[in-house]
Amino acid sequence: MRERLDIDGILLLDKPVGMTSNRALQEAKRLLNARKAGHTGSLDPLASGLLPLCFGEATKFSRFLLDADKRYLTVVKLGVSTTTYDGEGEITATRSVAVETATIERALAAFRGEIEQIPPRYSAIKIDGRRLYELARAGREVEVPPRRVTIYSLDLVDRQGDELTLDIRCSKGTYIRSLAHDLGEALGCGGHVARLRRTASAGFDVDRAVTLDALRALATPAERAALLLPGDTAVDHLPAVTLSRDAAYYLRQGQAVSAPHGLPAGWVRLYEDREFLGLGEVQADGQVAPKRLVCRPLASERLDRAKENG
Repeated sequence: MRERLDIDGILLLDKPVGMTSNRALQEAKRLLNARKAGHTGSLDPLASGLLPLCFGEATKFSRFLLDADKRYLTVVKLGVSTTTYDGEGEITATRSVAVETATIERALAAFRGEIEQIPPRYSAIKIDGRRLYELARAGREVEVPPRRVTIYSLDLVDRQGDELTLDIRCSKGTYIRSLAHDLGEALGCGGHVARLRRTASAGFDVDRAVTLDALRALATPAERAALLLPGDTAVDHLPAVTLSRDAAYYLRQGQAVSAPHGLPAGWVRLYEDREFLGLGEVQADGQVAPKRLVCRPLASERLDRAKENG
């Protein structure tokens, strides 16, 4: 068995339909021969599209991708309701669809902005320590509390008979399946997600993503690893702070250090020269404390060791 490699960075994967996010992660991890990897929020097997994968030290910053806004293109099938709110569930009702497009546009308006949404019974949310889908499969009825989510934009892109193509930009935690179900109920005919594709997340676009087939077509793990983005791209929305070599040294020893004046309190990206150190937090006294640091020797440290070794 080959020794796993310490690979750091973010891979933008275009996940195919019919594969779980975890299976896609494990396949990419195998192709890169990586020691450590994690995904940033799962996509249902029915869904395709952008799935950022974090490798090595970049896994420390995956929650910033998990918490990010998302964008989806979905096809909603009107007239058919299912247990899972998508095409994989059992049909619970069929109704005729006699809805004008103008009526659909008016109904969509009610779902824009901050809304309350009840997650599907077949979802991975935990109630009393158990996944909702486990309880649903066991036939247990439980009350699922609503969540507040934000729909930044919701546009009808196309209509072909009973199928609506919607372009959706939303906050984390939004269930497109619930949105499709609730829209169908609002129209009086029911509905479910027939197709779903994540087109953007955390400022990344699916057009920049690579498929598993494209990864397999490359000859070596090194060629595949060349496609990874630097780990700090996950947090490039945070202010950047460059520290002196001495300050960087003490920071990596766990000490708070002086930061440039005028920085607001909160999380910042930290660099020595142009090398990413990790994340810190600016405190009330203006110093920056280490919070989540990269555990790799810096270029300056590697140079020092090379000199010591002659």
